[in-house]
Amino acid sequence: MLRYLIQRFIAVIPILIGVSLLVFFAIRLVPGDAITTMLGTEAGMLTDTQRAALERYFGLDKPAGVQYVNWLGDVVQGDLGYSVRHGKPVLDLILDRFPVTVELAIMSLVIALVIGISIGTLSAVMHNSLIDLGGRLFALIGLAAPNFLIGTLLIYVLSVYFGILPNAGNYVELNEDPVENFNQLIFPALTLGFSFSASVMRTTRSAMLEVLGEDYVRTAHSKGLRPRTVIFRHALRNAMIPVVTLAGVELGYLLGGSVIVENIFALPGLGRLTLNAISQRDYALIQGATLFIAINFVIINLLVDMIYAVLDPRISYASKK
Repeated sequence: MLRYLIQRFIAVIPILIGVSLLVFFAIRLVPGDAITTMLGTEAGMLTDTQRAALERYFGLDKPAGVQYVNWLGDVVQGDLGYSVRHGKPVLDLILDRFPVTVELAIMSLVIALVIGISIGTLSAVMHNSLIDLGGRLFALIGLAAPNFLIGTLLIYVLSVYFGILPNAGNYVELNEDPVENFNQLIFPALTLGFSFSASVMRTTRSAMLEVLGEDYVRTAHSKGLRPRTVIFRHALRNAMIPVVTLAGVELGYLLGGSVIVENIFALPGLGRLTLNAISQRDYALIQGATLFIAINFVIINLLVDMIYAVLDPRISYASKK
């Protein structure tokens, strides 16, 4: 296991370098620069000497290749750079916003898995029944409805019409007021979880239908085991492998920041921070946030591989060398 994890870590190093290269040079192809965006209309009043001094201060006076090498050297030492817009270290900004995104991602994932696995299992067990038809219709609506539409409808119906959804305002930390924090995050989590639950439902239903037709399931039935025992102890466990894969990928996206939902509900998360950094040409913040998101994907993929072994002991890491 340890040797496999080390091999995986080594294998993802080229991927992380490729991501950093792509983001570093792509953002510099966008018209405009960080200094002009930072100063706004006052940038036109700068003399050439003043602009050169600012570029030298932020390290923008060097060629792009030199800037990348210097930045990558700092990253290896744990320094993601300095945000010209916020006036703070990039790592501090990311760590300040990341807990909001983590909490939202976990709540969304739990909602999606509970709803999706329940409906998917029920649809598979009651194949071609009205319940199965209703489950497939639910999945179709969930996949077709975009997040911004669901979020906007929730705000209108629950906040404007019923007055039970708190309007956008100051975000309350979990350790300050857990109840208010939950009230602020439950509906954004439902918005994200609803769409994801549709994918989970379809995957669970498909995997369960395949597993229920296996010989060992029929053998379990022939031994006189209760249907509930066969479904949950034998069939569902083996059907969870594709669901775990789907959940791992989706969790990576959620931890990268749900840009649309965070903006709709005015949540100070990582996605909103990254979107603002792009519009403000905050190079260091964009590079640092993107690399941070890529590392999250790597870690989650490793955790998913470890969960595979728990769900199905037949999976051998030795065969993956």
